[in-house]
Amino acid sequence: MDASPAVTLCLRQWNITMSAEYARARITGLEPRARQTASTTRWAAVAPHAVVIGAGFGGMAAALRLRAKGYRVTLLDRCSQLGGRAQVFERDGFRHDAGPTVITAPFLFDELFALFGERFSDHVALVPLTPWYRFCFADGDHFDYGGTLDETLAEIGRISASDRDGYLRLLEHSKRIFDIGFTQLSDKPFDRLRTMLRVIPSLVRLRCDRTVWGLVKTFLKNDKLRQAFSIQPLLVGGNPFDTTSIYGLIHYLERAYGVFFAMGGTGAITRALGALMERRGVAVQLGRTVRRIRVEGGAATAVELTDGGVLAADLVVSNADAAHLYTSMIPKAQQAWSSRLKLSAASYSMGLFVLYFGTRKTYADVAHHTIWLGERYRELLDEIFNKKVLSEDFSLYLHRPTATDPSFAPAGCESFYVLCPVPNLQADIDWAAEGPRLRDRIVAALDRTILPGLAETITAEFSMTPRDFEHDYLSVNGAGFSVAPLFRQSAWFRFHNRAEGIRNLYLVGAGTHPGAGLPGVLCSAKVVDAMIPEAAMVVQRAPHSA
Repeated sequence: MDASPAVTLCLRQWNITMSAEYARARITGLEPRARQTASTTRWAAVAPHAVVIGAGFGGMAAALRLRAKGYRVTLLDRCSQLGGRAQVFERDGFRHDAGPTVITAPFLFDELFALFGERFSDHVALVPLTPWYRFCFADGDHFDYGGTLDETLAEIGRISASDRDGYLRLLEHSKRIFDIGFTQLSDKPFDRLRTMLRVIPSLVRLRCDRTVWGLVKTFLKNDKLRQAFSIQPLLVGGNPFDTTSIYGLIHYLERAYGVFFAMGGTGAITRALGALMERRGVAVQLGRTVRRIRVEGGAATAVELTDGGVLAADLVVSNADAAHLYTSMIPKAQQAWSSRLKLSAASYSMGLFVLYFGTRKTYADVAHHTIWLGERYRELLDEIFNKKVLSEDFSLYLHRPTATDPSFAPAGCESFYVLCPVPNLQADIDWAAEGPRLRDRIVAALDRTILPGLAETITAEFSMTPRDFEHDYLSVNGAGFSVAPLFRQSAWFRFHNRAEGIRNLYLVGAGTHPGAGLPGVLCSAKVVDAMIPEAAMVVQRAPHSA
């Protein structure tokens, strides 16, 4: 309902006053409510209301950025904890980060705390890792990647001396991609085709039509090193043989900013962000699932919950899986043709089988991050992504947080999770039957290689399959990372950060620009931040109640 002329005039007057107030707040880090209680009380009654759906890192970042702009913010999530896929599980004294464990580009967290005049480092301790990753090959050889450049070159030289110079050239090329793909484009909106057309010449010059594998093989000749330096797309849901070489920027990103672990785990970051939201007045409602976004007159006006509740909103930011948003939360008749086309033609990331467990012994020689590679590489990935079959063999990512933070397990024990890429739910796999079989094969493989005696010492174990991703996170096809990072699903071709055909609805998270991974979803909130005006500049229809 439109506001009366008197209300509109009042709002305009308050916008003038509060614009200056919020401008000062953005500089000083102090919110108007901390500076002027009377103003705050009156502002709270008229400030526009933003509803954020999904409390993953993209949703929390968006909620904080909107709060810093002066919006009243309500953050909803169907889980019992903050973090989205970054849940924290506790079993018999063992702690597990369910989701991301690799922390890169920590300045993106710094930015969120700086919005309010605080420092991220005062709340979370980041520890640099060396090596960043240990690659274990099927023949028993290994490759430690990370540390100083000289250390990396020495490791490369041990495997293939002729590839040292090739790696330096790869790193140089990666920086050129980074300078365009990350520095210039990762926090820029791509909701207009002309934006995409402007950057295409740069992408063509960088040969971003090539795949990550195609990029790496241009510079490296040794097959083991080719595997090690092409594996990164799997960390964001992509097949190295299909993923655009834009993602080759990860090499320079890691080299420039390092790879870290948060003491206390990724959950420590989630808790710090939750405390920041509490201090700054973001209303958090957990255990509440959004059924539908109400669209009236072509604009998002409210969210409807499965428990029957309705939250009116002046704008909505969705951190839900983008494909789920367009599949289930908005009627097709209210969507633009472009989003319907993207949805119908979407290719999804692989699924994940994740086994969480503790051990009653320690494994001091196992690195914090281990990439355990099977005998087959390209063939296995083809079966996972294209043929959609569950192979008898596999490759694994093993996370041992107790290598850095012993608090994850009781004394004399270790905490682990092992992540196995598998086909998503587009494959015909009975996970109730195949999950236990896959578990047994993984435990046996680790037992005879890097975790001897695992079968006898494993304890407090549980697992997640693509079915759990579908149920717990409403991930379409149980995909681990939403839509795949293909060139035809990047930038303008990806689901837009501004909803297509619907006003006042915005998207953050893995399925929208710039993509999956912690830096990607945090940057998606920056994109939305750039699209949305300061609250004090908004002339509302009428004040809504949360």
